[in-house]
Amino acid sequence: MQDPNLDTEWNDVLRAKGIIPAKQKDALEVTEEDLVKMVEAAVEQRSKGKDMSEMKLHELNDLEDDLDEEDEKVFEAYRRQRVQELKCAQLKAVYGDVREISREDYIREVNKAGDGVWVVLLVYKTSIPMCKLVEQYFYQLAAKFPASKFLKSISSVCIPNYPDKNLPTIFVYCDGDMKKQFVGPAELGGTNLTCDELEWKLSETGAIKTTLEGPPRQAVHDVMASSIRSATVYDDDDDDD
Repeated sequence: MQDPNLDTEWNDVLRAKGIIPAKQKDALEVTEEDLVKMVEAAVEQRSKGKDMSEMKLHELNDLEDDLDEEDEKVFEAYRRQRVQELKCAQLKAVYGDVREISREDYIREVNKAGDGVWVVLLVYKTSIPMCKLVEQYFYQLAAKFPASKFLKSISSVCIPNYPDKNLPTIFVYCDGDMKKQFVGPAELGGTNLTCDELEWKLSETGAIKTTLEGPPRQAVHDVMASSIRSATVYDDDDDDD
Protein backbone atom coordinates (compact mmCIF):
# COMPACT_ATOMS: atom_id res chain seq x y z
CA MET A 1 0.00 0.00 0.00
CA GLN A 2 1.29 3.47 -0.86
CA ASP A 3 2.44 5.60 2.07
CA PRO A 4 -0.43 8.04 2.83
CA ASN A 5 2.11 10.68 3.94
CA LEU A 6 3.74 10.83 0.52
CA ASP A 7 3.19 14.08 -1.32
CA THR A 8 1.62 12.75 -4.54
CA GLU A 9 -1.28 13.84 -6.73
CA TRP A 10 -3.13 10.60 -5.94
CA ASN A 11 -2.79 11.13 -2.20
CA ASP A 12 -3.95 14.73 -2.64
CA VAL A 13 -7.14 13.39 -4.28
CA LEU A 14 -7.66 10.89 -1.45
CA ARG A 15 -7.15 13.58 1.19
CA ALA A 16 -9.60 15.89 -0.55
CA LYS A 17 -12.24 13.16 -0.47
CA GLY A 18 -11.50 12.34 3.17
CA ILE A 19 -10.36 8.77 2.38
CA ILE A 20 -6.99 9.28 4.03
CA PRO A 21 -6.17 11.81 6.78
CA ALA A 22 -4.17 14.97 6.23
CA LYS A 23 -0.45 14.64 6.65
CA GLN A 24 0.68 15.25 10.19
CA LYS A 25 3.01 18.10 9.24
CA ASP A 26 0.19 19.75 7.26
CA ALA A 27 -2.13 19.53 10.24
CA LEU A 28 0.41 21.18 12.53
CA GLU A 29 1.50 23.88 10.09
CA VAL A 30 0.18 27.27 11.17
CA THR A 31 1.05 30.49 9.40
CA GLU A 32 1.52 33.80 11.16
CA GLU A 33 -1.74 34.98 9.63
CA ASP A 34 -3.53 31.91 11.01
CA LEU A 35 -2.05 32.59 14.43
CA VAL A 36 -3.26 36.17 14.53
CA LYS A 37 -6.75 35.15 13.40
CA MET A 38 -6.95 32.43 16.07
CA VAL A 39 -5.90 34.79 18.82
CA GLU A 40 -8.20 37.57 17.70
CA ALA A 41 -11.13 35.16 17.60
CA ALA A 42 -10.29 33.91 21.08
CA VAL A 43 -10.22 37.33 22.71
CA GLU A 44 -12.68 39.27 20.59
CA GLN A 45 -15.40 39.11 23.23
CA ARG A 46 -12.99 40.06 26.04
CA SER A 47 -11.05 42.91 24.46
CA LYS A 48 -14.02 45.31 24.30
CA GLY A 49 -13.33 45.95 20.65
CA LYS A 50 -9.76 47.25 21.15
CA ASP A 51 -7.15 46.13 18.63
CA MET A 52 -4.55 43.93 20.36
CA SER A 53 -1.76 45.61 18.42
CA GLU A 54 -2.59 48.80 20.35
CA MET A 55 -2.64 47.16 23.79
CA LYS A 56 -0.04 47.70 26.46
CA LEU A 57 1.63 44.77 28.20
CA HIS A 58 -0.60 44.93 31.29
CA GLU A 59 -3.70 44.84 29.08
CA LEU A 60 -2.43 41.70 27.36
CA ASN A 61 -1.78 40.14 30.76
CA ASP A 62 -5.35 40.89 31.84
CA LEU A 63 -6.68 39.27 28.69
CA GLU A 64 -4.55 36.20 29.22
CA ASP A 65 -6.04 35.70 32.68
CA ASP A 66 -9.52 35.47 31.13
CA LEU A 67 -8.67 32.99 28.38
CA ASP A 68 -9.65 29.35 28.35
CA GLU A 69 -6.89 26.78 28.72
CA GLU A 70 -7.17 25.82 25.05
CA ASP A 71 -6.46 29.39 23.95
CA GLU A 72 -3.51 30.06 26.26
CA LYS A 73 -0.76 28.51 24.12
CA VAL A 74 -1.85 30.39 21.02
CA PHE A 75 -2.22 33.62 22.96
CA GLU A 76 1.19 33.23 24.60
CA ALA A 77 2.85 33.06 21.17
CA TYR A 78 1.17 36.32 20.19
CA ARG A 79 2.02 37.89 23.54
CA ARG A 80 5.73 37.13 23.07
CA GLN A 81 5.61 38.78 19.66
CA ARG A 82 3.87 41.85 21.09
CA VAL A 83 6.37 42.12 23.97
CA GLN A 84 9.20 42.13 21.45
CA GLU A 85 7.49 44.91 19.48
CA LEU A 86 7.07 47.00 22.64
CA LYS A 87 10.73 46.48 23.58
CA CYS A 88 11.85 47.62 20.14
CA ALA A 89 9.67 50.71 20.40
CA GLN A 90 11.10 51.46 23.85
CA LEU A 91 14.66 51.19 22.56
CA LYS A 92 13.88 53.73 19.85
CA ALA A 93 12.33 56.17 22.32
CA VAL A 94 15.68 57.54 23.47
CA TYR A 95 15.12 61.31 23.11
CA GLY A 96 11.87 62.99 24.16
CA ASP A 97 13.29 66.46 24.81
CA VAL A 98 14.81 69.42 22.94
CA ARG A 99 18.56 69.80 23.30
CA GLU A 100 20.50 73.01 22.72
CA ILE A 101 23.59 72.55 20.54
CA SER A 102 26.51 74.74 19.47
CA ARG A 103 28.41 74.88 16.20
CA GLU A 104 30.95 72.40 17.62
CA ASP A 105 28.14 69.91 18.36
CA TYR A 106 26.61 70.14 14.88
CA ILE A 107 28.49 67.36 13.10
CA ARG A 108 28.19 64.92 16.00
CA GLU A 109 24.55 65.62 16.84
CA VAL A 110 23.21 66.11 13.31
CA ASN A 111 25.40 64.63 10.58
CA LYS A 112 26.55 61.69 12.70
CA ALA A 113 23.35 61.12 14.69
CA GLY A 114 23.21 57.45 13.71
CA ASP A 115 21.68 55.15 11.13
CA GLY A 116 17.99 55.80 10.62
CA VAL A 117 17.85 58.61 13.19
CA TRP A 118 15.68 61.56 12.20
CA VAL A 119 16.97 64.92 13.40
CA VAL A 120 14.82 68.06 13.52
CA LEU A 121 16.85 71.23 14.17
CA LEU A 122 15.39 74.64 15.00
CA VAL A 123 17.61 77.64 14.25
CA TYR A 124 16.22 80.59 16.22
CA LYS A 125 16.65 83.79 18.19
CA THR A 126 14.96 84.36 21.52
CA SER A 127 14.08 87.94 20.57
CA ILE A 128 11.85 86.86 17.66
CA PRO A 129 8.24 85.98 18.71
CA MET A 130 7.74 83.45 15.91
CA CYS A 131 10.84 81.61 17.10
CA LYS A 132 9.41 81.41 20.62
CA LEU A 133 6.20 79.94 19.23
CA VAL A 134 7.98 77.23 17.22
CA GLU A 135 10.30 76.48 20.14
CA GLN A 136 7.25 75.85 22.34
CA TYR A 137 5.85 73.44 19.75
CA PHE A 138 9.20 71.68 19.54
CA TYR A 139 9.00 70.71 23.21
CA GLN A 140 5.50 69.33 22.73
CA LEU A 141 6.44 67.33 19.64
CA ALA A 142 9.70 66.05 21.14
CA ALA A 143 7.75 64.55 24.04
CA LYS A 144 5.15 63.09 21.67
CA PHE A 145 7.69 61.57 19.26
CA PRO A 146 10.68 60.47 21.39
CA ALA A 147 12.14 58.33 18.59
CA SER A 148 13.11 61.51 16.71
CA LYS A 149 15.87 63.84 17.87
CA PHE A 150 14.71 67.44 18.33
CA LEU A 151 17.47 70.05 18.60
CA LYS A 152 17.71 73.82 18.70
CA SER A 153 20.50 76.31 18.23
CA ILE A 154 20.74 80.10 18.32
CA SER A 155 21.45 81.36 14.82
CA SER A 156 24.48 83.47 15.76
CA VAL A 157 26.01 80.43 17.48
CA CYS A 158 25.15 77.86 14.85
CA ILE A 159 25.41 79.81 11.57
CA PRO A 160 27.32 83.12 11.80
CA ASN A 161 25.75 86.05 9.90
CA TYR A 162 22.53 84.10 9.30
CA PRO A 163 19.83 86.66 8.35
CA ASP A 164 17.11 87.28 10.94
CA LYS A 165 14.53 87.35 8.13
CA ASN A 166 15.15 83.59 7.72
CA LEU A 167 14.20 82.86 11.33
CA PRO A 168 12.85 80.58 12.46
CA THR A 169 14.43 77.93 10.23
CA ILE A 170 13.88 74.20 10.61
CA PHE A 171 16.30 71.68 9.11
CA VAL A 172 15.29 68.00 8.85
CA TYR A 173 18.06 65.41 8.56
CA CYS A 174 18.29 61.63 8.34
CA ASP A 175 21.42 59.51 7.91
CA GLY A 176 23.47 62.69 7.68
CA ASP A 177 21.54 64.08 4.71
CA MET A 178 19.25 67.09 4.73
CA LYS A 179 15.77 65.94 3.72
CA LYS A 180 13.86 69.21 4.07
CA GLN A 181 14.21 72.80 5.24
CA PHE A 182 11.61 75.36 6.26
CA VAL A 183 13.09 78.85 6.01
CA GLY A 184 11.34 81.86 7.52
CA PRO A 185 7.90 82.51 8.99
CA ALA A 186 6.02 82.43 5.68
CA GLU A 187 7.15 78.90 4.84
CA LEU A 188 6.04 77.71 8.26
CA GLY A 189 2.64 79.39 8.08
CA GLY A 190 3.28 82.62 9.96
CA THR A 191 2.11 83.51 13.45
CA ASN A 192 -1.10 81.51 12.88
CA LEU A 193 0.88 78.27 12.89
CA THR A 194 -0.54 75.62 15.25
CA CYS A 195 1.27 72.67 16.80
CA ASP A 196 -0.85 70.25 14.76
CA GLU A 197 0.09 72.06 11.56
CA LEU A 198 3.78 71.84 12.41
CA GLU A 199 3.33 68.17 13.28
CA TRP A 200 1.76 67.55 9.87
CA LYS A 201 4.55 69.42 8.05
CA LEU A 202 7.21 67.34 9.82
CA SER A 203 5.31 64.10 9.17
CA GLU A 204 5.35 64.84 5.45
CA THR A 205 9.15 64.89 5.58
CA GLY A 206 9.23 61.47 7.26
CA ALA A 207 10.75 62.80 10.49
CA ILE A 208 7.78 61.69 12.62
CA LYS A 209 4.82 59.34 12.25
CA THR A 210 1.77 61.39 13.00
CA THR A 211 -1.58 60.06 14.16
CA LEU A 212 -3.36 62.93 12.43
CA GLU A 213 -5.65 61.68 9.68
CA GLY A 214 -5.05 64.67 7.43
CA PRO A 215 -3.70 68.21 7.31
CA PRO A 216 -5.28 70.39 10.03
CA ARG A 217 -7.65 73.15 9.01
CA GLN A 218 -6.07 76.57 8.57
CA ALA A 219 -6.10 78.47 11.84
CA VAL A 220 -8.31 81.52 12.29
CA HIS A 221 -6.58 84.75 11.28
CA ASP A 222 -4.65 86.27 14.16
CA VAL A 223 -6.14 89.76 14.42
CA MET A 224 -3.78 90.86 17.18
CA ALA A 225 -0.69 89.85 15.20
CA SER A 226 -2.05 91.65 12.16
CA SER A 227 -2.65 94.79 14.22
CA ILE A 228 0.88 94.70 15.58
CA ARG A 229 2.32 94.39 12.07
CA SER A 230 0.14 97.29 10.87
CA ALA A 231 1.17 99.43 13.80
CA THR A 232 4.84 98.70 13.08
CA VAL A 233 4.43 99.81 9.48
CA TYR A 234 2.64 102.97 10.62
CA ASP A 235 5.43 103.82 13.07
CA ASP A 236 8.04 103.37 10.36
CA ASP A 237 6.12 105.81 8.16
CA ASP A 238 6.07 108.38 10.98
CA ASP A 239 9.84 108.06 11.38
CA ASP A 240 10.34 108.68 7.69
CA ASP A 241 8.26 111.85 7.96
